[in-house]
Amino acid sequence: MLARNSYLDGVVWSVEQLEAKFNHKYNYPWVFLSDEPFSYEFKRRVQVLTDADVSFGLIPRETWVQPPWIDEERARKGRNMLTQEGVIYGGNYRNMCRFNSGFFFHHELLTPYKWYWRVEPDVRFYCDLEYDPFVFMEDHDKIYGFTISMPEREQTITSLWSVVKEFISDHPEYVSPNNSMDFISDDAGDTYNMCHFWSNFEIADMDFWRGEAYTEFFNHLENTGGFYYEASLRWGDAPVHSIAAALFTRKDQIHFFKDIGYKYAEFTHCPQGRQWREGHCSCNPNDNFDFAQNSCLRHFLRLDDWMFG
Repeated sequence: MLARNSYLDGVVWSVEQLEAKFNHKYNYPWVFLSDEPFSYEFKRRVQVLTDADVSFGLIPRETWVQPPWIDEERARKGRNMLTQEGVIYGGNYRNMCRFNSGFFFHHELLTPYKWYWRVEPDVRFYCDLEYDPFVFMEDHDKIYGFTISMPEREQTITSLWSVVKEFISDHPEYVSPNNSMDFISDDAGDTYNMCHFWSNFEIADMDFWRGEAYTEFFNHLENTGGFYYEASLRWGDAPVHSIAAALFTRKDQIHFFKDIGYKYAEFTHCPQGRQWREGHCSCNPNDNFDFAQNSCLRHFLRLDDWMFG
């Protein structure tokens, strides 16, 4: 989890729920990362919530702050424009997006691990999870798992798809023959439909991010400066991760965790029917973003050979 001392109440809220709904049975370790040292109070309040090992790490400055080669004048103009247009997270958010896109999985506290479950402060988990999703992913040859998908705001990533197309034109060898292009494009890759997996929830294989295809892909994006400027101004880690997963894995390696009840901000995924009952879910099954007008789940379900797991 990425967090700061000021996020403590939201961190406690999220950890307490996930421990109660899942991790008290498995005691998977927690890793907390920040760009500032964690306080004694933060550590004390978090450690008391779990019997699992808990680690607290500092993010290296070079993987968090704006690189020195970025033209600050261009970057500032981009930030100001987003602010004027009322786009959320147009400022310091860019550092977090870049870190989550290209560096978190190389942090020394995470290098021992293959799998991760990304957790954010102030999220809600609604259902008991009676199986191990990491074992499920491993046993079924999955790479990336999600609960909510939606379109990105186009003005934040106006140049991203052209850069992606440059990369896959130069490196067709990385594109899976059985990919999920139809999730992210409605015209066979000519344009990006803005759909992405909402990355505040991810259960995924870090070896994929560490692998050759994604490393080359991220380096290509990084070298354009697009996390800080260009027309896009704040490429988010959600579309970056989603595009990579859609193009460089097989479509059957992406999994929709329909049985994990989850809420972030005002968006909720609530399991339905038997899974709602068996998970003892506290969410309202009628409050479910899956098929809302601006949900992208339909794009995922239309993929050939998709199975409900």
